[in-house]
Amino acid sequence: MINSMTGFGRASEMFGTREVSVELRCVNHRYFEFSSRVSRAYSFVEDRLKPYIQNVVSRGKLDVGVTIRETAGQTVQITPNVQVARGYAAALQTIADELGIKNDVGAVAISRFPDVFSVVTEQPDEAEIWSEVTQVLDKALAGFAAMRATEGDKMRTDVLSRVDSLENMLAVIEKSSTDTVSKYRERLFNRMKSVLEDKNIDESRILLEAALYADKSAVDEETVRLHSHFAQFRGIVNGGGAVGRKLDFLVQEMNREVNTIASKTDDINSTATLVDMKAEIEKIREQIQNIE
Repeated sequence: MINSMTGFGRASEMFGTREVSVELRCVNHRYFEFSSRVSRAYSFVEDRLKPYIQNVVSRGKLDVGVTIRETAGQTVQITPNVQVARGYAAALQTIADELGIKNDVGAVAISRFPDVFSVVTEQPDEAEIWSEVTQVLDKALAGFAAMRATEGDKMRTDVLSRVDSLENMLAVIEKSSTDTVSKYRERLFNRMKSVLEDKNIDESRILLEAALYADKSAVDEETVRLHSHFAQFRGIVNGGGAVGRKLDFLVQEMNREVNTIASKTDDINSTATLVDMKAEIEKIREQIQNIE
């Protein structure tokens, strides 16, 4: 099984009064690029996301959003600092006495001064919250993986059918290459006979010229390598896993061999077939750009 790099997954679950939601989006990218969005209060979650997800995703531009919401609100403890309040009260009384004015400041007014109250918000249990996040994350990753596998299966079918087409076209090139040498030998014989106007043509000279032409235009090595590349391509695709980079390398090699064959042939039909082969290879290359 091969996977597409494009995928989406989302999951949400309640844990008591806490709701945890995870969303993943991924598009194709040459390497693994990761970004995440987590509220500041839970920044410790963000630090753990990337290594956790890298066990599942090896390539692609991945964006992960984690939302943690307390539906009942967080527990807040408010404690009065009596010593500070007493200090403010004494200072205000001193001012009233010195200025000879009425001290009409009450508790509400004093409470507005800094540090009269200490407010402590209950700190989240990191281990508990991370456990909850991973439960939801695993569900989101399952949906994400299923979508990528479905898309990957379609791509697998497509690229393998194109490799079959390439192999059929290569068979045409191989037959044409053999026929071309025979036709060249016949044309050479007729041309020399016409020029020399002599039926006593040196057959060995004809054979030598034909052999030199055959050696110059031979594409056996290239076609053998192409058959090997096709076999390797099928093996890698059917083997599954993260194979995008391997396939990309093979496609480059296929294109190189086809270009070499094109440089050696002057047959019009073969040239047209080679153009079609290059078009098919380009379509395969476009597909595997999105394979993990």
